[in-house]
Amino acid sequence: MNKGIFGRSALLVLLSTVAAIPAYAQEPLATETAADERDDVIVVTANRREENLQDVSGVVQTLGADQLRRDGISDLRNLQVAIPGLSISNQEGNVEIFIRGVGSANSTELGDPGAAPHLNGTYIPRPRGLGLMFYDLERVEVNKGPQGTLYGRNAVAGTLNIITAKPRLGEFGGYAQAEFGNRSSYGAEGAINIPLGDTFALRAAAYYINRDFGFKNVSTGAPASDLTPAGLEENYAGRLSLLWEPSDQLSISIVGDYGKETGTGYPGANIFSAVQATGLRPDKLNLKNVVYRGLQGEMENELWGVQGKINYDFGSFGAELTGSYRSVDFYQVNASSEGIDYPGRDLSAVLYDNYSGNFWQTKSKSQVYEARVFANEDQRFRWNLGGFYFNEDQEVGYLALADRGYCCYSGTEFTMPDVNGESYAFYADGTFDVTDRLRFLAGIRYTDEKKSRYGIGGNWALTLGGEDFACCFATRLGTEGFKPNLLDRPNFDVTGINTPQGLAQFLIEGIKTPGLRDTLIAQIGAIANGTNPNGTCIDRPDIDNGFVNCPALNPSNTNGGFSYANLTIPGQQVGSSEFNFVDWRAGIEFDVSDDNMLYAKVSTGHKSGGFNDSFNGSTIPETFSPEKLLVYEVGSRNSFDAFGRRAVLNLTGFYYDYSNQVFQDLTCINLDSTQTPPVCNGYSLVNRNIGASRIYGAEAELRLSLPGNFGLDINAAYLDTKITRGTVADARAQDFGAGGNSPLISLVGNRLPLSSKMNVSARLSQWFDAGPGRLDWQALLNYRSSYFLSQFNEDDIVFLSGARLTSLAAGFPDRQKGYATLNLGIGYTIDNFRLEAWASNFLNEEVSQKALVGSSLNIRFLNDARSYGLRARVTF
Repeated sequence: MNKGIFGRSALLVLLSTVAAIPAYAQEPLATETAADERDDVIVVTANRREENLQDVSGVVQTLGADQLRRDGISDLRNLQVAIPGLSISNQEGNVEIFIRGVGSANSTELGDPGAAPHLNGTYIPRPRGLGLMFYDLERVEVNKGPQGTLYGRNAVAGTLNIITAKPRLGEFGGYAQAEFGNRSSYGAEGAINIPLGDTFALRAAAYYINRDFGFKNVSTGAPASDLTPAGLEENYAGRLSLLWEPSDQLSISIVGDYGKETGTGYPGANIFSAVQATGLRPDKLNLKNVVYRGLQGEMENELWGVQGKINYDFGSFGAELTGSYRSVDFYQVNASSEGIDYPGRDLSAVLYDNYSGNFWQTKSKSQVYEARVFANEDQRFRWNLGGFYFNEDQEVGYLALADRGYCCYSGTEFTMPDVNGESYAFYADGTFDVTDRLRFLAGIRYTDEKKSRYGIGGNWALTLGGEDFACCFATRLGTEGFKPNLLDRPNFDVTGINTPQGLAQFLIEGIKTPGLRDTLIAQIGAIANGTNPNGTCIDRPDIDNGFVNCPALNPSNTNGGFSYANLTIPGQQVGSSEFNFVDWRAGIEFDVSDDNMLYAKVSTGHKSGGFNDSFNGSTIPETFSPEKLLVYEVGSRNSFDAFGRRAVLNLTGFYYDYSNQVFQDLTCINLDSTQTPPVCNGYSLVNRNIGASRIYGAEAELRLSLPGNFGLDINAAYLDTKITRGTVADARAQDFGAGGNSPLISLVGNRLPLSSKMNVSARLSQWFDAGPGRLDWQALLNYRSSYFLSQFNEDDIVFLSGARLTSLAAGFPDRQKGYATLNLGIGYTIDNFRLEAWASNFLNEEVSQKALVGSSLNIRFLNDARSYGLRARVTF
């Protein structure tokens, strides 16, 4: 792909520079973490200061760069195989993170993440492209449970903090690695650390990967059979980090990064028809055999950012000022499909000449600033005081097209050129040593948030009448070569557009490049330019529903208009919301001995509220309030001697009170109050605070160094979730004959989506000397019990007519059965050279990580298929 030339060239320059340096003149920058060097001191920053993991009350799990590589975790989405209770999925380019069943599936401009992603401790509001930061790392930390006091914004479920490798003063070194694997994948990565005098150092790193997600195009009709499946990625990124420490008191660091994702995008596949036709559950179908048709899937995501930090030590306390700017520019054309293949399906009967599809565009420019003063570690009272400011400007566009729409519907557009979010907060947090063994901790944070949006949203609709006012001719839209205008529209003010000419002109302005066989402009162009108020009737086999003919207005029947032409355009979208809330935490820690700590604490967290789409005459609530989580937690952290070596056993129990919970619900958007009783003529999904849940569970962590140079790490999580309040419209049973109305269904007693009751990760490793070097191997086994992909939990569907179907019979199974994944790795190290082989998802489990469920929709987003390969790495 030509788009990758610049990235590959930059990487090759870096790696060639590395390779040109004589090995004998180099000192290792970072030695391999050998299996016999299992350090029981693991540093984390959960409390906004570096601490030994065993001194932190709460559950923080961290994986270093070497461990991630050995585990075969080269992709952010695979992090969940090593961290129980963590779920990460990719829906159409947006990374969604859930921790202990808490998160957010609303990835539009109206939503916010529920588990806050961070880069080097700085909040990232739009986690599109988050995986591009997954190289040259120091470690990754997952902090479970609400972090509302110290980390603040949208950390209701916890935080995921990607910490990159920092420059090192006075050291020259780096590494270079290259890899190749199955599914035609290959990649390279490298970094170099350069000291510039005694007080200044820089580090440059680069990354490139080309891989295939494992989907297969099973289409048989031309040209669809030549389409490249979804999930192909070609990504590259670079990072430059600078560190200046002119004195023992002052430290200044700057990190700049650039990355680009290209490929065929990350859409899911609709399994609804396959389930209905076969009666089979998804685990009995091959969900990666997709029947593609229409436009080629395409994705391009360009992102860059810079963050800086100034730290000054005043002696008894320190001060820190951080700032960050991030830019995201995302565009995707969904790889459209007719669902998946299934036994007995006649692929030759598929209408491959159907270009219905989805177009996405997201631009985000965000700024994050934080000022903090804090007591140094030798103080009896270790405190933090800080202020936080966040501002994000977004531009978003979405267009769903219905090619060959025969009556009254040709697409839906939501395009917002002006979306703003702003937040500021002030916080105080501290830990006080009552005695040498007893500590109290407490914190409080005040947050104020504002959001606003301006743009358009609603349907494109053309109702075009034939002879004798017969209904209706179709419109072809989105065929080969089509490109929408989206954010490049010349006008977003539709308040005064109410004439046929204005409506037609606005629809045409939504098109940047017409498709080769599109008919919309030819059909309504005459309305837009005023030459014919009924447009131009075109009678073509692919837009004729079989019994509609053009009105005989002239013998040639080429310039005659339709018998009627009714046009609908999106409406004006203006929304705003403002909320403030307080988060707090309080706790106690007691050291039973130098190696054993007991703790208990209570804490809160909030996820931002917002507003819904607006429609004239609708009954949709304008805003929805922030969600709130109140968590009680008790636990112990223990170190002890086992087999003559240090071991760790940590235990935690927790209870969550989840209130003001937001569920998506079908609500009337077009109420006709002239009728008695009033009649609703349309419904839409909206966000409403109509839910509540309770969650309780326990986690255990065991780390052992065993005889024979073996190591064993076990992490286990038990989770019980239950919805205690929530009645919503059942979108699975939406009845368009009744204006889109749906029956109500109670969710009480159901489990939260993506919450497995049991999740266990076990890693067994060993090393031994072999010849001139050292051989090591490891196996990472993860078991996850069954979970549901939606809040409906496979409840029966009771339609408005009173008919009842099981979710399977209706095409909506949403239970992912329990499964086990296995990652394997083996490596051989001689001095500064290492050769590794890895296998990720060795058992090739096919797993649904997310689902979109609605009328005739059961769209699945899957895990990565089995991958394996070889990697060579040189450190210097």
